[in-house]
Amino acid sequence: MTALAARAGAPRRVFLTAEWRYLLMVNYTVDPAVLAPLAPAGTALDLYRGEAIATMVGFRFLRTRVLGVPVPGHADFDEVNLRFYVTHTTAAGEVRRGAVFVREIVPRAAIAHTARLCYNEPYLALPMRSTAPRAPDATPGALRYEWRGGGRDPRRWHALSAEVGGPPAELAPGSETEFVAEHYWGYTRQRDGGTVEYQVQHPRWRAWPARAAALDADVAGLYGPAFAESLGAAPRSAFVAEGSPVAVYFPRRLR
Repeated sequence: MTALAARAGAPRRVFLTAEWRYLLMVNYTVDPAVLAPLAPAGTALDLYRGEAIATMVGFRFLRTRVLGVPVPGHADFDEVNLRFYVTHTTAAGEVRRGAVFVREIVPRAAIAHTARLCYNEPYLALPMRSTAPRAPDATPGALRYEWRGGGRDPRRWHALSAEVGGPPAELAPGSETEFVAEHYWGYTRQRDGGTVEYQVQHPRWRAWPARAAALDADVAGLYGPAFAESLGAAPRSAFVAEGSPVAVYFPRRLR
């Protein structure tokens, strides 16, 4: 059990607040047989029109506070992650739609250590850089998130990129963009095989369609050979969510 995981039924408390901005989401079709073994106990793959999707996400963390307190030097930073989608059905019959992370990359070792300790999330600290605006309320234009190392060549820079223009639009009901963006829970496998659940709270986002989306990375070295074919293919879709303030709650042990 993680050090901070709460018992089921305990009141939910906020662990972290921040703004997530300029979320570049590049989506790929993945064989469900690749993802199913990675789904934590008590969850099932969440499919879009019968297909399993994994998403490469790059975004800006801004104004980060842990337990209400800003941490000097750790308030604003980039993150890049690979995630896929699951559902969990509660004892009361509520179906919760959530994300599972394959790998999360940040530029600060303290951030990665805290996430591994409290949630057992697969965080890795690597040098990073991006062209994302340093403040909200701008059209991002050419958006690029980069990180160095983590694969088979520690000197290599990897990149997730796209082009964005025009005003953001509301998410169309039933669209693939809505499916990818509208997940408000996280599920993480624990070292003993159990599962924790945590809630992520934010308003419904608007999004820009993305052009020329691309992933230039050592996929096999970063995420494993099983992802090489799917993430090496052309993306099925891509967009940039404008983001918002968010609250991430303490994890809760499911089993």
